[in-house]
Order: sequence, then C-alpha cells, then structure tokens
Amino acid sequence: MIFGKWRKFTTPLAIAAVISAFLFFPRGQGDDELLPDESLYDSLEMPSENEVIEEASEPVIQPPQIIVVDVKGAVLHPNVYTLQEGQRLIDAITAAGGYTSDADSRLLNHAQRLTDEAVIYVPLVGEELPVFESSTVEETGSSESGSILVNINIADETQLMTLTGIGPSKAAAIIKYRTEQGAFQTKEDLTKVSGIGEKTFEALSDAITVK
Repeated sequence: MIFGKWRKFTTPLAIAAVISAFLFFPRGQGDDELLPDESLYDSLEMPSENEVIEEASEPVIQPPQIIVVDVKGAVLHPNVYTLQEGQRLIDAITAAGGYTSDADSRLLNHAQRLTDEAVIYVPLVGEELPVFESSTVEETGSSESGSILVNINIADETQLMTLTGIGPSKAAAIIKYRTEQGAFQTKEDLTKVSGIGEKTFEALSDAITVK
C-alpha cells in the first residue's frame, strides 16, 4: 500500500529529472571533440619574411663574355681562337696546342688576362725582337713619323722599358696592375699605376696604345 503511494510521486519526478539534466547539464566535452586541435597549427612551419625575400632576390648569373684572340709564332697550331673573358694567356697557348720544341716563352706573361682581339706572338729561341711586329706594338699609320706604339696591355717588361721614364720597377708595376685589375681601357688609365704620375705619362703618352 505504501509502495503504491510512492509510485504516484516517483514517475513524475523521474521525468522531471531527465528534462532538467538535458536542459542544464553542460555539453562541453562533446563540443570540444568537434573543434580542431589548435596544436596541429603549431606543428606547421611557415616561411619567415626573410626567407621569402632571400628566395626572391637571388642574383642572376650572367654568362661569361666571348673574346677572340690570334695566337701566332712557335705554337703547334697557330690560329684564331674563341675563349672567355677572364681567361689567361696560358689558356690561349693551351688552345693552340702548346709550344713547339724551339719556342722561347721566357718573356711571356702566362698570368696575363686576355682581351678581345689580342694577338699573342711566341718567338723562336734566338729570335731577335722585331717581335715588335706582334701584338705588343703597332704602327701609328703615320707615314711621316714611321714610329711604333707599345701596347701597354700586352707588352712585357723589356718592351715597356723602351718607354721614356719607365724602368724595371715601373714596368713590373704596370704588369702587376693589368694582371690584377684587367686591361687598360684608355691610355690615361696608366696614371692609376703606382709610381706613374702626370709628368711621366705626358712624356710617353704619344708612344703607347691600349689596342
């Protein structure tokens, strides 16, 4: 009899408890499972601004310039050869097959940088200089003077010392400058060489050329 009385009350109370639990119980754990894990974003490596700038500013490598030189005299294959700017005299000799057995290379500067249209003349052992007929000198084209010009870009020390005011030390300084800095572009560039001032240049300017 007592159980029957409680039964009247327990059924409505159970229904009310279920409704209350559905309305007021927090659903945080279930919702969290639907959200993406923020730690996944932390594991992604994004490029920095500096990395993007460095990648965009990579220098463009220019191909080397082509030069053409004429190798004459005591080499195995005298001819005109196509080389690259920055190569040395020894590279032109190698392209021509090397020296003949009777070549005299003592006065040649193997470390000299090559220039376009250069003429390289290799004398024979015992040959005397009218090696000035080679790339080191050229005729002025003046029928009155009949003089010759010394090419300061390819003349050796002996030929440079034929110029007024140029002794062994200044001749060596000229060769060192053009080996390290490249060919003289104008005659006036000679004043950039240590020890050669305006007075020295004026005394020899009419006797030199850069081509």
